[in-house]
This record gives sequence, C-alpha cells and structure tokens, in this order.
Amino acid sequence: MAPSEPPHSSFRAFVETLRSDGDIIEIDRSIDPHLECGAIIRKVCETNDKAPLFTNLKNAKSGFFDILGAPGSLRPKPQERFGRLARHLGMPATSSLRQISEELLKDAEKEGIEPKKVATGPRKEHVLKKGEFDITQWAAPLLHQDDGGKYLQTYGINIATTPDGSWTNWSVNRAQVHGKDSLVVYVAEPQHIWQVHEMWKKEGKDMPFAIAFGVPPPAVLASSMALPENMSEGAFIGAQLGSPLEVVKCETNDILVPATSEIVLEGVLSITETAPEGPFGEMHNYLYPGETHERPVFHVHAVTHRDNAILPVSNCGRITDETHTIFGLIKGGEMRQIAKRRGLPVLDIAVCLETQTTWAAVSIDTARVRELGWNSEKLREEVGEAIYSEKPAAPFHRLILCGPDIDIYDFQDVMFAYSTRCRPSADETVFKGKRAFVKSPLRDDSSGKVVDDALLPAEYTHGQNWKRADFNESFPESVKEKVKSEWESMGFKKWS
Repeated sequence: MAPSEPPHSSFRAFVETLRSDGDIIEIDRSIDPHLECGAIIRKVCETNDKAPLFTNLKNAKSGFFDILGAPGSLRPKPQERFGRLARHLGMPATSSLRQISEELLKDAEKEGIEPKKVATGPRKEHVLKKGEFDITQWAAPLLHQDDGGKYLQTYGINIATTPDGSWTNWSVNRAQVHGKDSLVVYVAEPQHIWQVHEMWKKEGKDMPFAIAFGVPPPAVLASSMALPENMSEGAFIGAQLGSPLEVVKCETNDILVPATSEIVLEGVLSITETAPEGPFGEMHNYLYPGETHERPVFHVHAVTHRDNAILPVSNCGRITDETHTIFGLIKGGEMRQIAKRRGLPVLDIAVCLETQTTWAAVSIDTARVRELGWNSEKLREEVGEAIYSEKPAAPFHRLILCGPDIDIYDFQDVMFAYSTRCRPSADETVFKGKRAFVKSPLRDDSSGKVVDDALLPAEYTHGQNWKRADFNESFPESVKEKVKSEWESMGFKKWS
C-alpha cells in the first residue's frame, strides 16, 4: 500500500516510502549498537544494499529508539541508483543525480515560505526533563572500533539562533556522547554554527541549542547548502514542500524545531566548557586513532520524542554513504552555479563519487570555446581560477574538463577521456594557495589543486573529428535493436 503522505513531508513518511519501495530491510533480531550495528551499515554503504532498519537494539527501551542506517546512500538497482536521495525531495525513485540537483537548485531560487509555529506536534509525545534520562545508557552506536566514543548525532540537524534573533542556523555536525546529560559537538572555524557560537561568547552567555533527529528529509539537504542570504533553511523547506514547515518551541529555550521530529535534545552549548571529541571515521575513508580536539559541551536540559522513535544514522567511510551522495549533489550544483555566474563555457559539473568526492568532471561547451578563441591553457586558467576561488570547491583537488561526447555522470566515461586525451603536465594547470578542506587527508598538502584538460586538439579548432569504437557509436540502430531484443534469449544476463 502506498504511503498516505509524500516522502519529503516528514521522516516517518520517508521511512514508509522506502518500505513501500522495497528499499528497507527490517532487522528484528537483537543487534548490538556497539560496533555490530555500525558494521552492518558500513557493509550496506559499500555494497549499495537496502537501508537497514534496526528494531531490536540491545539497551534500547521499548519505543526508544530504532535506528535507520544509510538513509541517503545508493540503491542496488542501476535504474534507481539515487532513489533514496530522490525521495528526500519527493521525487520519483528513477530520478538521475542531475535531475535531483536541478530540483534542489530550483527550490533554492523560489521565494521562501517561512515556518509556521504551532502549539505542539508528534515530537512532544514524550517529554523527559533533566534527571529523567541518561544518554550513556541509550543505544547510541559506536560506529568504528577506533572512534573516540559513541556518536548519537550523525544525521540530525543542529539549530542555533544569534543573540539578537536575526539569524537561525541549521547545520549537520556530528556529536559524541559525553555524559548522562551531555554531548560534545563538532564546532570548528569557519562553520556558521561556529560563527553563531562566537556571538554568544561575546555576550558572555551559553548558547541556546537543540539537535533534532529524524526531521523532514529536505531539512538535512538545506542544512548542508549555501542558501541565498535572504533565505533561512526553514523557508527553503517551505518552498520545497509548497507550504510552511510546522515548528514547535523547545521546552527549555526558545529554539523552534520541526514538529514531526523523531527525537529532540535541547539545552545550551557551553561557551567555556570543552571536552575531547573524536576521532571519527571520515568521509574520505580515513580515521586517525587517538586524534582528538577540544570542542564545546552541549548540556542537555530536556529530551522529547515520538512514539516508536527512529534515529537516522550515517556511518562515514568508504564510498558510498551520505557524506558522498549529499555532499556530491550539493557541491556539484553549487560549482555549476559559480560557472554560470562567471560566464564560463561550462554546460555542467558532476562530482565523481568514486574518488571519495575529491574530483569533479566539467562538461565544456566546446562550440563556445571556439567562439571565444580560447586555447587549452586559457580554458584551464579561467575555469580553475573561478571555481577554486570559492568555498564550494574547497573539498576538490582535481577538475577534469570533458567534451560534450562524454557523460560526466558516468565515471568510466570520464576515465576514458582522462586517460586517452589528457597529457601529463602539458594539459594540466596547478593552482596553489587555494582554499583547502579541513577534513581532507590532503589538507596540509602544499602541492595545490589541478585542472586537467581532457579535450582533444580538434575541439579547439573545428570540433569532433572522430567516432568512438564502442557499441553505441559503431553500429546502426537496426543492428543494436536486434541484438538488444535477442540478448537474453541468447543466454546473456538481463540487458542493462
């Protein structure tokens, strides 16, 4: 039976849609949140399998809580590869990454619809005040054996407001269990949450703070985007939904959180007290045992949650998990916007997930390049200087320029162009002194970033003068159709 609500309206509706799609495996046997749960999620991400829903976690009280792992990773069916991500925006499961990206950017250009404050909501079905809960006894998962502790917050949204109330920031930052009523939150310069925290330091007051888990899926995307200056994350979600997002006030501070949130922790983020945070397995598939940093302590004053609450969990590491899919979706679109704003001869930009989202392929409008009279060096310089100078490109150290015959969303196609058309050194330009990504294993590398030209010389003069010796280009349509129609009857596996 189809879900009664669209998947992007609430996290509960999203879960029901995944279940209807056949994209969930419900695991009702007893699973230990100490590493076993994390191991299952990790293997799911590395094999693009169905999302695991753990309904019988050791130490979990009845109704609090289940865990949904891999909420934004890839699906096993090629035609629905990005289906889980598409469902975040209420799109068909067969949507391509480009279609999802276009929808996301289109919503960001709409007029925002500010949230609507309501008196109550499902997230207040259970209210626990300080002294009535002990976070250390919850089924918070230890996701990698060398993590610094149990991580409760990996896919929720952190919410903070400036002292004057003029700006409310939503972000996705991990948080580690610290004590029975406290967590340590990853807050680092120059994040927006860090900027708001600094404002509260100047006021000499701890920062009112909340973490909402299991929020409407567009909220996670909005919290990871560089939205227009005049649009809040809540207003973006309203524009995406076509109606105001309902929010309710916290029990112990004035922070407003989505009314349908599965779980909410509220209190204050200390401006003076810190504790060691980390290490944690990162999106580039590295973990540095023993590496910790002092981060602010979140003192939890109250917990509210729904009946049969579900905690979404992202377990970072080797491709492909949410840190790759969502990061790649958003950053590819933002870099495409930069190219458009700068007037570059760029048709599209796609992040190469297979590189742990450190490379991006750039589709070049070669006809316009010829009109401009640019050579390879000029094109590399213009593209690299424009893209690498802005924040969205910080995580990337290689841009591969491709002609229009290359499908930049097909990594094999990109590698075909890169390996057969780009001459080492001769077709490369290195850019030094550009913004680095704080979580990259190459963050201290001084060798810089590179733009590789994978266009053939003819594309700068008169256009394509070759054909490819592959199935699509080397046979007439009649022959291809006959082969396709008889493929399985000849004994081959299903056509793809």
